[in-house]
Amino acid sequence: MDTGVVRLAPRNSRGGETAAHARLKRLALLWAQAQGYSACAMEVSLPRCRYRADVAAYRSQPNEIGTTAIFEGKQALVDLRRDNGSSAETRARLGEVFQRRQVLEKNLRVHYPKLRIADSLFSEFDSHDFSAIKHRGYARALRELSALQNRLFDCTKFETLLRYRSANLFFLVLPRELFREPEIPLGWGALAESNGVLELVCKPVWQESPPEKRLQLLQRIAAAGTRALIANWKSHSTTSSSPAIDLRYSHPGSVEY
Repeated sequence: MDTGVVRLAPRNSRGGETAAHARLKRLALLWAQAQGYSACAMEVSLPRCRYRADVAAYRSQPNEIGTTAIFEGKQALVDLRRDNGSSAETRARLGEVFQRRQVLEKNLRVHYPKLRIADSLFSEFDSHDFSAIKHRGYARALRELSALQNRLFDCTKFETLLRYRSANLFFLVLPRELFREPEIPLGWGALAESNGVLELVCKPVWQESPPEKRLQLLQRIAAAGTRALIANWKSHSTTSSSPAIDLRYSHPGSVEY
């Protein structure tokens, strides 16, 4: 029987992070690089937002500003769910409403083919503007789905990042046994981990992020990567007999050693 229970890994001394969560972040970074995101970093402070991404990535495009992506690792159900009191009933209703939404979208694609919009550079992320026809049943299903997810999860961060258009694509990274498609926040994709391998099990919805936000995120990725490199140097210098590198500023264009 699926109990939804996952044992927590021991916590690292660094920031109280568990080894399982750190592993999901590393896998997300490697997956992003395999997809062509050449600039990636962990623990990236997001521009104009109080949140910090577990992993942020940037994929360059010829002659234009590239694509940005944000990854959030979730190692256990307690990371996702806010209230366990009525979670079984809420999940059951969530599954029903999710199926209703799937049926509605399938029928709307057939009856309204012009709703398809090429809103990204990648056809697999093209979406449909179902709001254009103002279908009452579909709008009602979306409202209830969002409300149920808010009741089941702590979705404030997910919704805020999406609403702020902090990136073009958003991914949850979680163990395979925790993946339940109806529980993935609206607009987010999901990468399921099994035996150290990530698989895209739910495609994200492409979000139009302004060019200036994408550039700002790229700058934050570079800054986070630099901080991580310096921290690694400092950590290495305390455990190695080799001389430490002195990075104190001396003169424009020079570094003191």
